[in-house]
Amino acid sequence: MAHEDSVDRSGSADHRFGGEWTEAKLAVLQGYLGAYTTALKNKPFKKAFIDAFAGTGYRTARFNDEGGSPDDLLFPDLAEDPPQGLLDGSARIALRTDPPFDHYVFVEKSAARCSELEALKEEFPEKADRITIRQDEANRVVRALCKQTWQCRRAVLFLDPYGMQVEWKTLEAVAGTGAIDLWLLFPLGIGVNRLLTRSGQMPKSWRRRLDLLLGTTDWYEKFYAVVGRQDTLFDVPGDQVAKASMETIGRYFVDRLKGIFPGVADEPGVLRNSAECPLYLLCFAAANEKGAPIALKIANHLLKGLR
Repeated sequence: MAHEDSVDRSGSADHRFGGEWTEAKLAVLQGYLGAYTTALKNKPFKKAFIDAFAGTGYRTARFNDEGGSPDDLLFPDLAEDPPQGLLDGSARIALRTDPPFDHYVFVEKSAARCSELEALKEEFPEKADRITIRQDEANRVVRALCKQTWQCRRAVLFLDPYGMQVEWKTLEAVAGTGAIDLWLLFPLGIGVNRLLTRSGQMPKSWRRRLDLLLGTTDWYEKFYAVVGRQDTLFDVPGDQVAKASMETIGRYFVDRLKGIFPGVADEPGVLRNSAECPLYLLCFAAANEKGAPIALKIANHLLKGLR
């Protein structure tokens, strides 16, 4: 769980970041985790759930300055008020999954949130020795975990960042395990589309962020097409470009995933705000070639309601 826990403090008012799309996302995760542990119940694998942006475990805990920065790409105009009360986030959903996982890894940068995550060991005492909490940067932890031996282990990894923190090299590491099922929120409207200016001109830092997210520099040619020439102020002709649609951006990312994972959901879920603006794509990819067909069947069934 990540951004459903957050509050943006960039403006004069606090806006909790979440809404019905958060409910939908967590419902899909909950459905998959139950199906996953049931399917592997009698298999000789140790099963882990890894939440690399774990937050606090609750959906209404507050975002604080220690856990992020303006570079996290939180946009207050897209924020919504979630339902009142303390509702289960991804960490608690995983801990309540039956049959249970053999191990739970919760990663969080914020020391304050990690302290709240520690309380899960008291709330779920029968699973306390299975819970590992890491205060660290998500990409670093996930890549380190992926370097371990996976021959007799399987895992579900949930990457649910605030914005564009996940790097392509991390996804390559996940695919390389041949053992991890990945649920990933791709920041379509909340991040990528906002960095793609209409003119095609953008700061180097924005291009660098997109390079890290997409793992290549050829996205520029894919997202911008020259449609004609236009006269500039000094009568020097220049290229007029057309920016790609969000559908094109989403398809590009799914195709990139297909290049490294043996199984990828063709149609990810679309998470929208109350104004029907696409915020994220809920993507699924399976790293195990043998298990990919059944994993995709389950994932596609769960994603139907978000397409």
